[in-house]
Amino acid sequence: MDIVLLFPGQGSQKPGMAADLADAFPAARDALDTADKALGSPLSRLMAEGPEDELTLTHNAQPALLAHGAAAWAVIRDRARPRVRAAAGHSLGEFTAYHAAGALPLGAAVKLVRRRGELMFESGVNRPGAMAAILGEPSRPIEEICAEATAEAGTVVPANYNCPGQLVISGEVAGVERAMAMVKDAGAKGAIRLNVSGAFHSPLMAVASEELGKALQGANLRDPDFPVYSNVTGEPVISGRRAGALLLEQLTSPVRWSDEVQALALRFPEALYLEVGPGTVLAGLVKKIAPSLRVMPCGTASDVELVLQQLAS
Repeated sequence: MDIVLLFPGQGSQKPGMAADLADAFPAARDALDTADKALGSPLSRLMAEGPEDELTLTHNAQPALLAHGAAAWAVIRDRARPRVRAAAGHSLGEFTAYHAAGALPLGAAVKLVRRRGELMFESGVNRPGAMAAILGEPSRPIEEICAEATAEAGTVVPANYNCPGQLVISGEVAGVERAMAMVKDAGAKGAIRLNVSGAFHSPLMAVASEELGKALQGANLRDPDFPVYSNVTGEPVISGRRAGALLLEQLTSPVRWSDEVQALALRFPEALYLEVGPGTVLAGLVKKIAPSLRVMPCGTASDVELVLQQLAS
């Protein structure tokens, strides 16, 4: 049985995350301890106890999500690793995927994504922006709508191609608001502003590129042990150098999740897909993109027990 690993991104964090894993599995507890030591702060306590508003801050949410994914992976790794054929992660989750693939040690990975979160937050302060979810299919291409809204009001671009009928736009506030009105006029079901601290995956994040580039260079990504599919290209990556370049480009580029899942489904149609981390957001998206794929959650202690049983069968 082949396995493909999927790692969730920002928005899946919540108080209580990974606490039951730490209680049930020493390997998970060790992973969380490693993250705490690397950051020099009790991240695992914030994950377990909150408060939610502090956990949701970008510079906390990103390492928390990576640490949760790493903790779950640590428990199943020995049994799952020989069967893993590929991995992918949504935005922040792509960093977790590279950790699972052996390209980033856990301590280096949590420090890297904390720096990424800090830079993204600072970018949102220095150049305020907005994001909005577009529900349903507008009658015109979203790229065309964003180009017109940019010309009329301010920069706005597609930021997340999540699944059919769900995408996210990002950019300057006026541009996003203009595009929201235009997609409704074009027949979309709705457009909802997101509660985020900046215009992620848009040109407004370019002010963070130089410093993130330095952080990625300092992390010294190794070649991954198995291919990690890129948010930027939708294609597999097997080079550490290429991974670093694409993770930097990801900061200002759209997340092409639909393309990634379609590519994975074509290459691994019979694999077991594991969503490693909190929640089941990616499983829902995968079912809309490639309904035939089999996806299991792997984020709670009970999830992990079921996955281990599946791997033993």
